[in-house]
Amino acid sequence: MKFTPIFKAARIYTIIIFGLFLYSLSWTAFLLPHKITGGGVSGIGALVYYATGFPVGYTYFLINIGLILIAIKVLGANFGVKTIFGVVAGSVLLSVLQSVIHLPVVEDKLLSAIIGGILSGVGLGIIFTQGGSTGGTDIIAMIVNKYRNISPGRVILMCDVFIIGSSFLVLTELVPVKRIETIVYGYVAMAITAYAIDAVLSGSRQSVQMFIFSRKYSEIADRITSQINRGVTVIDGTGWYTKENQKVVVTLVRKHEASSIYKIIKEIDHDAFVSVANVMGVYGQGFERIRS
Repeated sequence: MKFTPIFKAARIYTIIIFGLFLYSLSWTAFLLPHKITGGGVSGIGALVYYATGFPVGYTYFLINIGLILIAIKVLGANFGVKTIFGVVAGSVLLSVLQSVIHLPVVEDKLLSAIIGGILSGVGLGIIFTQGGSTGGTDIIAMIVNKYRNISPGRVILMCDVFIIGSSFLVLTELVPVKRIETIVYGYVAMAITAYAIDAVLSGSRQSVQMFIFSRKYSEIADRITSQINRGVTVIDGTGWYTKENQKVVVTLVRKHEASSIYKIIKEIDHDAFVSVANVMGVYGQGFERIRS
């Protein structure tokens, strides 16, 4: 049992690395080859790279040094550790992949922006679900999300508009029309990234409310609390057709946990009646915190 925290931490950091890989791949394989600028510190690194040829990974690392200190102070030491890990691993992946990938994987610029935005958003979403960060505007998004019920994707969307627009002043080798066109592609990638982040985060947090009607309610309730580790409330009800009193088991669980409860119900009572409904939000122990 004493090794469980180690394995849990290893799993978390492995997932973060996978998210960072997708994020880095989106830049090096789809955005940078077409000189498309995205948001965040990576976007600043891209602008520096377009202007001077200085590798994105190096700029990404240097700028994030100061931002890491903010993350540690505001979001706590544990988040700071994951942020440091994310910044270091992200810098390495960006540098390695940029040195390997020199040509665009997809020739079409719009398709590259779309694919790059999807990969970037999914990667960031995966990182956020594990409490990590890639630094930059992600840190700002996590700070805002800590105190306000505003989606990280929306915060990043607002913060990154200026960075992408700045590429008009950097891509001087292009005629103004082409620069504007490239900025539009950047905004397309940014919007898709924001949408993908929210989709990943919403999917991981979606919850359902279950009403279970069964004569074997006590067995079902005990199994849910002991195996799923979720709270259960048993309320009194009356079947109006039979006029018989009966117990109703009520529980709130993550959507991915519902299948385990179905299995429990099936094992205990094939005749149980179950009602399941999606809920807009669940706040309290084991779920989200209420943010003012």
